[in-house]
Amino acid sequence: MVILKLVQKKLTGCEINFSGISVTGTENIMMAAVLAEGQTILRNVAKEPEVEDLADFLNSMGAKVTGAGTDEIIIDGVKELHGTVFSIPADRIEAGTYLIAAAVTGGDISISNVQASRMNNILDKLKLSGCLINIEENAIQLTMDQDCILPVDISTAPFPGFPTDMQAQFTVLNALSKGSSVVTENVFENRFMHVQELNRMGCDITVKGSNAFIKGVDFLNGAPVMATDLRASASLILAGLCAKGETIVDRIYHIDRGYERIEEKLSYLGADITRLPN
Repeated sequence: MVILKLVQKKLTGCEINFSGISVTGTENIMMAAVLAEGQTILRNVAKEPEVEDLADFLNSMGAKVTGAGTDEIIIDGVKELHGTVFSIPADRIEAGTYLIAAAVTGGDISISNVQASRMNNILDKLKLSGCLINIEENAIQLTMDQDCILPVDISTAPFPGFPTDMQAQFTVLNALSKGSSVVTENVFENRFMHVQELNRMGCDITVKGSNAFIKGVDFLNGAPVMATDLRASASLILAGLCAKGETIVDRIYHIDRGYERIEEKLSYLGADITRLPN
């Protein structure tokens, strides 16, 4: 139970040492601290690019935030913030998902207005899987012209490690590879809910603790499946793109939390995908 009481006075700055790295926790405390009285020091914080983006945004409104992108963030409270104009950078996880969509279907894709430097771990793993990647100033092109996908072991970690939000998508890629691989989830518990649904489509995946042991198969079959969370729903759509027959993904409200009009964008790329009415 959490009991909240209205604070009559302003918040007061303090020192906070996070026991575990949390992007949402870091960002929430940052937003609270910019208007607190005095200085707030946050240690063992998340270093994701999105944390840096939030700091840049708050600073453009008059906040005083330093250290974003490192282990320690220092915030000197200000009396008020003002309006600003700010461009939101591209979503690296959305971009990574579309890159894998091209990889599993043997396609070719170019994504513009994206910062490749934020996706080094994702791009490195895609290269190991056999993808040809060309990086330009603000664009990434991926071509999958090999006959087979190569298996790649994945171990998730906070940034700059491999993102947990790409774990489910790479599970699909590995499930279609020529060989065996291991995907290890180190960030969240119980984040292999998509595996059961993928196995319904013909994948050969066994989960033991925080590890998913994957044996590549030659093809997948379409099936009715159920999304259990945001990235799980993305993985099921990816599997459906390359499966034989029809795949119906239920509970797609999860996908809308992280992908805007995903069915339209995939249709532009040549996918046969339709959003069914509720």
